[in-house]
Amino acid sequence: MTVGALGKDFDDGEIIIQQGSTGKCMYVIQDGQVEVVQSSDQGEQHLATLRPGDFFGEMAIFENEVRSATVRAVGKAKILQVDKKTLLRRIKEDPLLAVNLLKSMSHRIRVLDAQLAQLESDA
Repeated sequence: MTVGALGKDFDDGEIIIQQGSTGKCMYVIQDGQVEVVQSSDQGEQHLATLRPGDFFGEMAIFENEVRSATVRAVGKAKILQVDKKTLLRRIKEDPLLAVNLLKSMSHRIRVLDAQLAQLESDA
């Protein structure tokens, strides 16, 4: 997915996307790790650690909503930024890419559903 995408290096703790900001692209981790955190009145909650091959920020491409979480580098990270036009072109060229995106998004929903069920049973 590198044609039409922009690669960037991030240092430890550097913010890649900020919760509440708008965005028109998604990101793919090429090297390193990032953490996904969400801020609320109760403080910051760690949601996930993502590794090479993982992606984030895709909701900005499919929905016109603000970013739901902050993502920052853990150590040095190389991140590929992919805009909507590039993603849609790549999906036309390789429809399996869309299937893989859907599988990953479905997995995330399943994990979040299990976490929600656990929270409800603890209450």
